Amino acid sequence: TVAMFLLRPSFRPLAAAAASRLPIAAFGSLKIKEGVFGRVQRANGGLKVAPWTRGTSTVSIGDVDVPRSRAAQFQENLEVLRGKAVLGGGEKRVAAQHSRGKLLARERLEVLLDEGSFLEYDQLMEHRCVDFGMHEQHFPGDSVVTGQGTINGRLVFVFSQDFTVFGGSLSEVHSLKIQKVMDKAMLMGAPCIGLCDSGGARIQEGVDSLGGYAEIFQRNVLASGVIPQISIIMGPCAGGAVYSPAITDFTIMVEGTSHLFITGPEVVKTVTHEEVTFDELGGARAHSVKSGVAHLTCENDIDALLRARILFDYLPLSNSEKPPRRYTADSRNRFDASLDKLVPEDPNVPYDMHDVITKLVDDGDYYEIMPKFAQNIIIAFARLEGRTVGVVGNQPMCSAGCLDIDASVKAARFVRFCDAFNIPIITLVDVPGFLPGVDQEHGGIIRHGAKLLYAYAEATVPKLTVITRKAYGGAYDVMASKHLRGDINLAWPSSEIAVMGAKGATAILYRDLTPEDTQQKLEEYEDLLCNPHMAAKRGFIDDIVEPRDTRSRLCDELDALYNKELKNPDKKHGNIPL
Repeated sequence: TVAMFLLRPSFRPLAAAAASRLPIAAFGSLKIKEGVFGRVQRANGGLKVAPWTRGTSTVSIGDVDVPRSRAAQFQENLEVLRGKAVLGGGEKRVAAQHSRGKLLARERLEVLLDEGSFLEYDQLMEHRCVDFGMHEQHFPGDSVVTGQGTINGRLVFVFSQDFTVFGGSLSEVHSLKIQKVMDKAMLMGAPCIGLCDSGGARIQEGVDSLGGYAEIFQRNVLASGVIPQISIIMGPCAGGAVYSPAITDFTIMVEGTSHLFITGPEVVKTVTHEEVTFDELGGARAHSVKSGVAHLTCENDIDALLRARILFDYLPLSNSEKPPRRYTADSRNRFDASLDKLVPEDPNVPYDMHDVITKLVDDGDYYEIMPKFAQNIIIAFARLEGRTVGVVGNQPMCSAGCLDIDASVKAARFVRFCDAFNIPIITLVDVPGFLPGVDQEHGGIIRHGAKLLYAYAEATVPKLTVITRKAYGGAYDVMASKHLRGDINLAWPSSEIAVMGAKGATAILYRDLTPEDTQQKLEEYEDLLCNPHMAAKRGFIDDIVEPRDTRSRLCDELDALYNKELKNPDKKHGNIPL
């Protein structure tokens, strides 16, 4: 308004007097000449414009220069705010973050996303709390950076918590920003990746902060099975905040700097009198080896972000599309004769199922999930002729490949993920049964083993099974057998499909015989049942294939099953034995 009046000739006599009483901030930048900006300064009882490096134009009226437009002033203030948002919590806190070996929130996004692809949302949102002196502390963007970008050209929505601003604590506005990107991810049908580095709820905001967590949890649940969700823990994640990563599909942790726990070491000490460190209680090793909460652990921030990019490449954007297909020079007709000799003749001698996977999949490359937890079963993403597949395989090198509580839960969730996102499942079977023992029985092996059975039985994606050696008892049924709607069930000549091994069976059937007679019966049992012939006669095995031919056969079957359509009965949902 002042500028408009000063531009009118009739008001020029009043211009100097008015200008002398106006604060400098009312003017801001003025035009000196075309293409050159200036900044208002008082001089000799009046105002003058000092050269400024930015630029539009203004005109001079008497000894008073006309103030720049309101839009120009707003633009300058906007750039200041954006600069503050990028700086986060300030130089000292930035330095402290780097001193811990941790990247900043925005630096992490630069590594995760394709160069120049990040589009930020809500950079200027600020908290609305006025209690406990919070009205004096404002940071544009609050304590989280949100937006969208691409990974290898494919859309993804992201949020990255900023520990330099209020310790990354979750406020109402912090939650609203995350809710927005999650809603957009659902709307657009694209994955959502969260980079977690937060001290927890913002105490000053009380129930607003708690409500913010619940809103995020609700969106995690609604998005489950619709879009892939990945959490990367890159700092503390405590209290209620841990439940969001727990609901997401994959959780990646950074060794030495990330921690997940409901209650911290001090609370544990107070309540239970146990002394435990942060790492022992909720560090990357604790959750990747003991609890199974973490799917992957990485050495540092950069390693975690690059591993997330690789994982992302195996996944479809949503449940409404097929998994991506990548070019490979590895022929489907590649024969590997070493497979023929990989399984030892002695059924009690172990071998590494990783070797089988390596020789079957494209370029010997696969992405193992939860490699340190329940090592008696392997779950991994791989490709066959460029197509993403999920691989589940018993591991004879650990507990002889027996299924136990942890292995059942680990594999069940992976099978359900693959089924939700249209990823075919390849199951490699060498299982002597469920692990016996009082601890297993009292720990609920019946209920937990039923989870894996339920997951396979419910799955409608293509299911291809290869029995490499043992398939005994109820574990044979559970591991994607023909009876659970397996599409293609193959067996190697070395496979044994029976209620139990020959030695245990003869001990029960012929317990009163002499050792010589028992040995004869054992050999008879082996000849009759310890091979795939009986199962093939019944149609429970579609074919007996040579190990060297397995890759080409799987590729052929995947081609045939590409347009498979199978639906379960209409219902609200099943009641899986959780």
